[in-house]
Amino acid sequence: MENKVALYIHYPFCVKKCNYCDFLSAPADDDTRIRYLKALGLEIKSYRMPVKSDQGAILPCKDDNCDCSTGIRLPEKLTVDTIYIGGGTPSIMTPGQLAELMDALRNSFDVDPDAEISIECNPGTADLEKLTAFRSLGVNRISIGVQSMNDDELRILGRIHSSSDAIRIIRNAREAGFDNINCDLMSAIPRQTCESWRDTLNKVADFGIEHISAYSLIIEEGTPFYDNCPALPDEDSEREIYYMTKEILSSYGYERYEISNYARPGRECRHNIGYWTGHDYLGLGIGAASLINGRRFTDIRDIRKYISFFENYNYETGIHGIHENIEKLSINDRMEEFMFLGLRMTKGVSTSDFRARFGKTIEEVYGTVIKRQLELGLITDRNDRIALTDYGTDVSNSVMAEYMF
Repeated sequence: MENKVALYIHYPFCVKKCNYCDFLSAPADDDTRIRYLKALGLEIKSYRMPVKSDQGAILPCKDDNCDCSTGIRLPEKLTVDTIYIGGGTPSIMTPGQLAELMDALRNSFDVDPDAEISIECNPGTADLEKLTAFRSLGVNRISIGVQSMNDDELRILGRIHSSSDAIRIIRNAREAGFDNINCDLMSAIPRQTCESWRDTLNKVADFGIEHISAYSLIIEEGTPFYDNCPALPDEDSEREIYYMTKEILSSYGYERYEISNYARPGRECRHNIGYWTGHDYLGLGIGAASLINGRRFTDIRDIRKYISFFENYNYETGIHGIHENIEKLSINDRMEEFMFLGLRMTKGVSTSDFRARFGKTIEEVYGTVIKRQLELGLITDRNDRIALTDYGTDVSNSVMAEYMF
């Protein structure tokens, strides 16, 4: 097993739940947040504790043919090449809390000296002093949830910040020493117009930040928008917004490297690229997903059970009991993910990598699909790579669905 792994750390707390948000997050009192961080620290530390005289953490496994009796055995020290602290709103942590979290991570894992370490941050939750402290703790990439530069749109979304707050935090992040800044932007939102979206793109790109993620709003069940959503842009406006995004960001020097992500050369998000290319990742915290050595599992979602587990933690039995949805991926599962995740990236998937991973050529498995999509102009096949065309990107969901068994 390769010892390289990406870490995702879930901080599930926020100041206020947004009207569109279906993430595992919610406001909480100080006591709950403190107890959760203590439990999270213990989960992190469990990966360097002896378990029944064997070094390294033992992960659960439902496969009777597993090569060890209790599950997937992780090495005593895992080398981490990216860390992503997401939520929720992890920027509501104090610098002291983040310092304890970073100490636990570095004591439990071998973190590459050049590891990309990202934290999500919302305007209105961090000032210059806090951002400077975060940077001093080794966080070298910040992802700011701007969403819009229009105050009316922000109010409808239920965001706690204004456009002036967004401007302030971008400037403060730069002053704090961050030279790798991402801004999340959301299109196709209630009352948005082509003009307001153009204004948002221009205002954010004018700052010269390194990365922009531009996503369309998806109305999810269980959110306030699902039951009562204000009027959305019409289909023609949404389509114009979609094409406008690439045009405007290209004019500022951003390259589209994934369906919804744009970056200056060399500033692509390494952590997310790992997800799209099948890199092993370990999720820590409630609901956090992992993919280790072909096995997928998640931490339990119930925060009370999670906190209780670690408040009564027994190092002798390790971390059994906090994982659920344990699944060994079949070769078909892995091939599907290789295709539909890899095709999200503009450079597409490598045919030689496919053969090296699965022992078959991509034509043996998907030849009929590839032939048809080439004829329709949905994909290209050149220089060892299959990639979506512009037309294929426009209808990417239907294109990728054809690679499902």
